[in-house]
Amino acid sequence: MDLSQKTAENIEYMIEQIKSKLRMASGAAMSSTAFSVDQYEDIRDVYELVMTKSNLSISEVEALVSELGRLRSK
Repeated sequence: MDLSQKTAENIEYMIEQIKSKLRMASGAAMSSTAFSVDQYEDIRDVYELVMTKSNLSISEVEALVSELGRLRSK
């Protein structure tokens, strides 16, 4: 997957991977369509951080979910 391209498909891929890695119980609430391509770089930063960590603490998960919530389109 070429994540250098700012596309809705790449956002969908990254959001799905983040949800999977964070084992989000409320994953349905975090739909990739809720994010704009305008926030692509911020979403990619979150994605890369999540993918490089083998384990995340509860506080890290909470912070990441909060950041994704902030990035969602209003």
